[in-house]
Amino acid sequence: MHQRSSVAELADSLREELNRYSPGGKLPSSRALVERYRVSPVTVSRALAQLTAEGLVITRPGAGAFRAHPRTGAGPVGDTRWQEVTLSADPVGEPLPRTVDASGVLVTLAAPPPGVIEFNGGYLHPQLQPERAMAAALARAGRRPGAWGRPPVEGLPELREWFARSVGGAVGAADVLVTAGGQTALTTALRALAPPGAPVLVESPTYPGLLAIARAAGVRPVPVPLDGDGVRPELLAAAFRATGAKVFVCQPLFQNPTGTVLAAERRPEVLRIAREAGAFVIEDDFARRLVHEDAGPPPRPLAADDPDGVVVHVSSLTKVTSPSLRVGVLAARGPVLERLRAIQVVDTFFVPRPLQEAALELVGSPAWNRHLRRVAGELTARRDTLVTAVRTGLPELELAHVPSGGYHLWLRLPDGADESALLAAALRAGVALAPGRPYYCAEPPGGHVRLSFAGVAGLPEIVEGARRLRAAVDEALG
Repeated sequence: MHQRSSVAELADSLREELNRYSPGGKLPSSRALVERYRVSPVTVSRALAQLTAEGLVITRPGAGAFRAHPRTGAGPVGDTRWQEVTLSADPVGEPLPRTVDASGVLVTLAAPPPGVIEFNGGYLHPQLQPERAMAAALARAGRRPGAWGRPPVEGLPELREWFARSVGGAVGAADVLVTAGGQTALTTALRALAPPGAPVLVESPTYPGLLAIARAAGVRPVPVPLDGDGVRPELLAAAFRATGAKVFVCQPLFQNPTGTVLAAERRPEVLRIAREAGAFVIEDDFARRLVHEDAGPPPRPLAADDPDGVVVHVSSLTKVTSPSLRVGVLAARGPVLERLRAIQVVDTFFVPRPLQEAALELVGSPAWNRHLRRVAGELTARRDTLVTAVRTGLPELELAHVPSGGYHLWLRLPDGADESALLAAALRAGVALAPGRPYYCAEPPGGHVRLSFAGVAGLPEIVEGARRLRAAVDEALG
């Protein structure tokens, strides 16, 4: 049984058992719970920690765990309704209201209930993560001289050099800032380049986390449609002219959610159009290390072919390793680099040195390339299994593009289909999907869902998930 599901199941069992104990009553010892439920001591510890966080249990060092007393009457109940007025009031002079809507991101972060197949995940399943290699890297990193000291605010020189080589072209270590993952890097870049109220061009559809960042910063995302070869240059040029925007955010490689790759002939066009508009291109290169086994070498990052400092490059190690290895990079050339650096220092100071040291140990170990090869093979097999299942068993869902990298399929629903109804039916059938609506900053052209094949346990679970989805389609769309 997987560790996460074991913890959740034990927590559910203990939650039901709490009614047997009066408030303040002592629960069985950790050893007794290990023997009764045949789980590890770590699982017991984590389940008790979960119940403690819920306020159901209290733990006393050396004494054990106890049922918590009810909280009713614990203190005066205040009136927080005034916050609704304060939080919704637009500041004087604020051109656009700042809204913080994380719903599109939380879909991929929230763990579904036990027994539900996770087609909505945004990270590799733990079985695909290099857990042993990461543990060994962290252990070695912790023994390095100075590993727990303060790192340079720009990042460790060796790690900056490694990231610079990954980008290629004329990008050097001096052009690189180590960040706390890709989401932080995108936030820093957008804050550096777009003042509140400014228009920002984005691909349509695009990553919901980007739209959440933009709205929280008070900037106005403007959609630029994609086709099977990525963003359309003529529409990009028209959007720059119509809006006066100075920023375009794109994912040229294995775009999320469509999986498309920006065509070779369009790459220089995008850079030329942005340069003529006096604008920056934020390149979110999130999936470069998720190339499938049957794909050829991917095109170089846009930043590698950019002599004029148009591109601000973003990437990270998170997607190909673990959600908790939040080590990423910003690469830029010219005066903009100092602005990026200043914002990062104000926001986060620096990325913790042990995490940077562990990342260095990991990417420098023989296990790194073995892991990349294994992920490439696993993702290819999972993609092929899901594509076959969709095309043979779910013909109502249109699959316009089969990706050669990344970890998801983008499916269009039949005209007039109710996206919300399908999501609800799927969850009742035991499968969690990512809705398509959050990927659009304007009205979507139709209903969509995104299916991830990275967060499931293996091929049999993909087949079973497609079978359950068939039942949900029959219920919601039939």
